[in-house]
Amino acid sequence: MKMISWNVNGLRACLGKGFLDAFRALDADVFCLQETKLQADQFDVNVPGYASYLNCAEKKGYSGTALFTRTEPLSVTLGMGIEEHDREGRLITAEYPSFYLVNCYTPIAQNELRRLEYRMKWEDDFRKYLASLDRVKPVILCGDLNVAHREIDLKNPKTNRRNAGFTDEERGKFTELLEAGFIDSFRYFQPDATGQYSWWSYLRHARETNAGWRIDYFVVSEKLKERMKGAGIHQEIYGSDHCPVELTINAG
Repeated sequence: MKMISWNVNGLRACLGKGFLDAFRALDADVFCLQETKLQADQFDVNVPGYASYLNCAEKKGYSGTALFTRTEPLSVTLGMGIEEHDREGRLITAEYPSFYLVNCYTPIAQNELRRLEYRMKWEDDFRKYLASLDRVKPVILCGDLNVAHREIDLKNPKTNRRNAGFTDEERGKFTELLEAGFIDSFRYFQPDATGQYSWWSYLRHARETNAGWRIDYFVVSEKLKERMKGAGIHQEIYGSDHCPVELTINAG
């Protein structure tokens, strides 16, 4: 089973930048999108052979997630059941026969870390939510998790210390998630690879010089470790300031 996760930074904008061509070329069984930035009445993407699900933010033109899947899930849940976290359309959970797939767009700590305290609350509640699912079935988490976990996960770690996405607090919460029984699938297959990024600022020609960050992930329950077949990053695909990331797994 081939899965793709992609922060499209506005689905309508990405549609004008080759989204459907990339969608067809990737030919995945599941596509998880983040930062769709649209409301349900603006969603008119019809891809034959896929069921689609949308979680929209209350605020128009902000956040949002979407799921396209060839296999109809047993159930689909929007949010994690906590009102303060569920207003921004950041979470879709799809239940399949042998696992849960969680599509997530993690809130950013923002400039001057003004939302870091909220981010820490999100992280703790989200980890508990994932653990509750994992007690029932193994979990595959994907999405823009807005953190570069290790120094090799961004081009300029020294100059970005204490910047949103590379604070000790955010990195520590990602470590806590892994210690709770999860695997960073890309690092499982490529533990020491450098220059492998999934997001580049639009400023200072960052993509042309590959001055990027790896903040998009497939994080997999330890219980699924033997079923993972590969993980990768599609840096060749444009259309957003992020590129798609991939997981191939034996769905069982």
